[in-house]
Amino acid sequence: MCIVLRAFRKDDFQQVLDIYGDGIRTGIATFETKLPDWSLWNKKYIDHPRIVASIDQDIVGFAVLSKVSQRDVYRGVAEVSVYVAKRIQGKRIGKQLLLQLIKESESRGFWTLQASIFKDNKISIHLHKSCGFRVIGIREKIGKLNNKWFDNVLLERRSHHIGI
Repeated sequence: MCIVLRAFRKDDFQQVLDIYGDGIRTGIATFETKLPDWSLWNKKYIDHPRIVASIDQDIVGFAVLSKVSQRDVYRGVAEVSVYVAKRIQGKRIGKQLLLQLIKESESRGFWTLQASIFKDNKISIHLHKSCGFRVIGIREKIGKLNNKWFDNVLLERRSHHIGI
């Protein structure tokens, strides 16, 4: 199994959306309940880096960044999102994506990456910790999904190269 990491292209969107749908259906990956259209998805995420993982031209995962603030003082701070297709989870693709996202984010001047992960999503929390993120705290009952309150674990990774 040869996994190729590369930049996202607009024609990858439908496959990325299918993977995002896998995440929605877990009930512990996002508070979103509907798939966005291209315009909404494109506005939500920073243009670069946007990374996909593929096997034989089939997109099996993606990693993207979103701004945490419009204020200039936070220009080097972003929130990470990493998703892997349900059919291929457990193959360390998420780790490859996250490590590549970290590398590319630093090359673009990001000094802090953060993640807000459902407390029940133990695999994602472990993934982020294994890539140098540390737990900052718990955001109790930060959001409601399907009439149930959820806690999120807030993690961050500070660059050892940028913003020091």
